[in-house]
Amino acid sequence: MEPAADPTPAAAESPETPAAAPEATEAAGAPAAPVAPEPEAAVEAAAPAATSGLPTPSAAVAFVAPADVPGKVARARAAQVAWAARSVAERVRVLSPVKDRVLDRAEAIGAEVHRETGKPEVEALLSEVLPSADVVDYWTRSIEELLGSTEVELDRMSYPGKSGWTFREPRGVVGLITPWNYPVALPLRTLLPALLAGNTVVWKPSEVTPGAGALVADLFAGLLPEGVLEVTQGGGEVGQALAEAEVDLIVFVGGVATGRKVARACAERVSPCSLELGGKDAAIVLADANLERAANGVVWGALTNAGQNCGAVERVYVEKSVADAFVERVKVEVAALRGGVDIGPMTTERQRGVVAEQVAAEEAGGGKVIQGGSTSERLVPPIVIRVESDASALMQEETFGPVIPIAVVADVEEAITRANASRFGLTASIWSKNTSRAEALAHRLRAGVVTINNHAFTGALPGAPWSGHGHSGYGVTNSPFALEALTRPRFVLTDRSGARRELWWYPYTPGLRQVALSMALLRSSTTGLFRRIGAIFGLLGGFMKRFSK
Repeated sequence: MEPAADPTPAAAESPETPAAAPEATEAAGAPAAPVAPEPEAAVEAAAPAATSGLPTPSAAVAFVAPADVPGKVARARAAQVAWAARSVAERVRVLSPVKDRVLDRAEAIGAEVHRETGKPEVEALLSEVLPSADVVDYWTRSIEELLGSTEVELDRMSYPGKSGWTFREPRGVVGLITPWNYPVALPLRTLLPALLAGNTVVWKPSEVTPGAGALVADLFAGLLPEGVLEVTQGGGEVGQALAEAEVDLIVFVGGVATGRKVARACAERVSPCSLELGGKDAAIVLADANLERAANGVVWGALTNAGQNCGAVERVYVEKSVADAFVERVKVEVAALRGGVDIGPMTTERQRGVVAEQVAAEEAGGGKVIQGGSTSERLVPPIVIRVESDASALMQEETFGPVIPIAVVADVEEAITRANASRFGLTASIWSKNTSRAEALAHRLRAGVVTINNHAFTGALPGAPWSGHGHSGYGVTNSPFALEALTRPRFVLTDRSGARRELWWYPYTPGLRQVALSMALLRSSTTGLFRRIGAIFGLLGGFMKRFSK
């Protein structure tokens, strides 16, 4: 697999606070205050003007109306049977060119993501392009083995002449709703395994980044049969229509509030959903940490993509004995960052407002801003703030912005207790030179991903699962575990015995009862020797009675 140099994790969502404007819909643009484009109308992305490094509007992209969604689902349904009937090798052949298309279009992807989200172009290349090529490479190389059938071991005496195999079958039609913060990498992490597994997909990109959505769709142009990938560009009401449509699975990446709505819509249809939601990720800096590396890593982990990343460091717990030295190193690292070059603006005005509110409330409650502090413009200078407790919104709710809250703890036990107190449980990191101790501590953290002496970049590793606990959701992207949602097991048993009837078929006779009781005695580990011998004779006698006619 080609390495993604210093890969930024392609895994994040927006906070859950609902709002009324199109920009304020949650990251994935699912049910929340909708926009209302005309059917198939060409509308422009809701991106701001290009000032002070802010994003510029993308080219016009055709949005669809909610009423168009059922038709797209129907086309995907009609195409699915033929697509699934193709061999896995054939589907791999069809989709393999996507890797080179991603790499060959790197500059265009980086430029469009920069225009729509404001993230630095270099960061877009590292987080959206290189890891996406790795995703294609991983799934096209491994999918045949991962979808392979497995034989189920059967006891030959109990089940003579029988063999059974388990197969992974496609779900059918998958509805995919993805956010704006990693608008290329996140959808590809589901599109590739879903399509390779034999599903068809109806995909709703974020209305905040329609241009990036169009670029992703174009990666598959001319490769797939009609209907295999249906793209539904539009606002929140289009996401709602997809969540309520007759699909076989919804994969949703976004905020908690919208995730709940999606789950309810799926529950009404008794249809599964996969939810990858927000995070409030903690970094624990122990007294024996390499403070230079810890400071550099925490700053990157907190501020990459301007903190608009569900895997971002949003809480730092540092042991008291090294707290002052660590904070000073953080301040030096943050001061060296260049606005618009190393760190971009907040993508939406709504997110800037969330950051401003949380920081102001923290200051009012006794928190001390020790660097930065201005939140009046979308290009928010990174904020470092000392906090005294975890009672505030800044320490409890997802911030999704360039803020580094630092809390001093007495020892590692306090750090773990406070880290685990969050309702979220996505990622965490431990910084220590004693890696054996840190590995043991990792198993005590309530987080789906724990990194030691690093933070959150594992979203760029296609072979490593990305998942969480609690309000971070239960969806899994990357790794073979992702197939648990995208496929369903089918068990096929073949009976070659040729006997007239099975032991357990009708009629139920005294001889069958004797066989059942004798088998229970023989299989129990508490049955003594003499009773076991008696059970053997009872079993033989029962068989004779059972099959005497």
